[in-house]
Amino acid sequence: MIHVIPKCSTANLIEHSLPTILLRYFSQTLTFPSHSSSPHAPQPHPSAEIFKSGTQMGSYKLGDLSFYSLIRNHASSLDFVSLEEVLHQMKRERRNFLEKNFIVIFKAYGKAHLPEKAVDLFHRMGGEFQCKQTVKSFNSVLNVVIQEGLFNRALEFYSHVVASKNYIHPNALTFNLVIKAMCRLGLVDQAVEVFREIPLSNCAPDAYTYSTLMHGLCKEGRIDEAVSLLDEMQVEGTFPNPVAFNVLISALCKKGDLARVTKLVDNMFLKGCVPNEVTYNALVHGLCLKGKLQKAVSLLNRMVLNKFVPNDVTFGTLINGFVKQGRASDGARVLVSLEERGHCGNEYVYSALISGLCKEGKFNHAMELWKEMVGKGCEPNTVVYSALIDGLCREGKLDEARQVLSEMKSKGYLPNSFTYSSLMRGYFQAGISHKAILVWKEMADNNCNHNEVCYSILINGLCKDGKLMESLMVWKQMLSRGIKLDVVAYSSMIHGFCNANLIEQGLKLFNQMLCQEKEVQPDVITYNIILNAFCMHNSISRAIDILNIMLDQGCDPDFITCDIFLKTLRKNVNPPQDGREFLDGLVVRLVKRQRTIGASKVMEVMLHKFLLPKASTWAMIIQQLCKPNNVRKAISECWTRLSC
Repeated sequence: MIHVIPKCSTANLIEHSLPTILLRYFSQTLTFPSHSSSPHAPQPHPSAEIFKSGTQMGSYKLGDLSFYSLIRNHASSLDFVSLEEVLHQMKRERRNFLEKNFIVIFKAYGKAHLPEKAVDLFHRMGGEFQCKQTVKSFNSVLNVVIQEGLFNRALEFYSHVVASKNYIHPNALTFNLVIKAMCRLGLVDQAVEVFREIPLSNCAPDAYTYSTLMHGLCKEGRIDEAVSLLDEMQVEGTFPNPVAFNVLISALCKKGDLARVTKLVDNMFLKGCVPNEVTYNALVHGLCLKGKLQKAVSLLNRMVLNKFVPNDVTFGTLINGFVKQGRASDGARVLVSLEERGHCGNEYVYSALISGLCKEGKFNHAMELWKEMVGKGCEPNTVVYSALIDGLCREGKLDEARQVLSEMKSKGYLPNSFTYSSLMRGYFQAGISHKAILVWKEMADNNCNHNEVCYSILINGLCKDGKLMESLMVWKQMLSRGIKLDVVAYSSMIHGFCNANLIEQGLKLFNQMLCQEKEVQPDVITYNIILNAFCMHNSISRAIDILNIMLDQGCDPDFITCDIFLKTLRKNVNPPQDGREFLDGLVVRLVKRQRTIGASKVMEVMLHKFLLPKASTWAMIIQQLCKPNNVRKAISECWTRLSC
């Protein structure tokens, strides 16, 4: 006898438990018994109820496809309790477990960020559920673990499975995942070994394999090896995709090797790979790093002509490039262009512009930009607030900077090290050192870490205030905490020692700097401090020795360097000299070392002081500037401007 099932009592039950294709069949053949239990009793899961009903009445027995549909539905809703119930129901009914059922569950564990559950179920597949694992399920679990960033765990899982007697043979996807994990861990040499073993497993690396390994090599600074891999890739018959080219272009752009970038882009076109947004962003970034902003703008225009829409990254990179070149006003014009194209500047763009304009002394323009940003609904964050506070401090408006800091805190934005360091610098520049020290203490009270910048500002401020002993205490604390010493900290302490007539102790620190890595090498400010100290004490020969070290280390003298020697030669030498011979000789030495920019700065000083160089020096300069390569470069840049 067929019973008509009331729609209100069955619709939800069936709709959430069975595939759509079975709805009509069940609505016509199944009778669900009514439950007289209390409403407070635990209700059975819909799928479990269907299993129970169907088994009791014998009217329908669920097939394997139905179980797969149930697994897929529960997996999509991340209902792992019901998934376990379905698996155990299948086990009781001695159903055949298919690998695709487990792969669906593995993916669900991945979405739920439960990689260990996926690993555990993989191991249960063969024993508890009698389902043979293959490379498909193996790769699925391996990918889940890697997506969680557990690269060591992924390699451990890989080694365990491959070494066991599961007879799972890795395929190309497996090797890609393993190489990715190794590269993320910085194990590039091991990744190369795995890469070389791929052919032994009757597999061939694909474009993704090459791209992953190239990315790992580039992160380790092994760009030449990555480029060689691109050549090998093409020899082996694997056509590189845009991803492979973008990895190399991005790495070379960061390195500033634009000549090789140009060749790569040409090669990219020859291989039929069309540059995409990633390519253009990398190129714009590279040009900005090299200060070639006009070419970056031209590239941006070409990007638009090729139907690519510049995104926030493109515009942000270009704006940041202008700011770093001291052209924040031009960066603001780029922001206007960005808005005309329907984009809105984000907080990072505004912070870079506000900070840049303040550093260039264009505080009013920076404030206009701040009001414009707030007016457009762009909520300022810690970065933007800190940029404004820095600008106010540079203008000497310390009370206003404090007010902005209070507003910042009231809106829930915590000041960072940059915020506090700006205030400290402002107070030191205003000669209010005790307030700068209070800011230092405030940082500690607010659990804001003192970084190397904060320490450098404190040491510099104390040294300029004549508090050498206090600055030495801060210096020792910096060393004891393992905080990296930077050029500013070294230069400040050297300056403090020299001002206290402790030149030899300053010289020891200077010699320490010479033994440090490139980032902590003395800059022109450091050299000028030492040079000035020796010249003030009539130790001209020692000053000349320092100047020779300066030139040997590739640091060019500036206007201050020239002034230091000119004053010494005119006041402390008998008979007095005007410095013409000295500066002329310095120009010749710089030209011979092919340091034209440094030579031109010294020449500029000579002309301002009416100290005309020798005719032979003029001839040498002109010859250097008019070398064929330089002429060709100048012509090329001229044509570039004309074509824009």
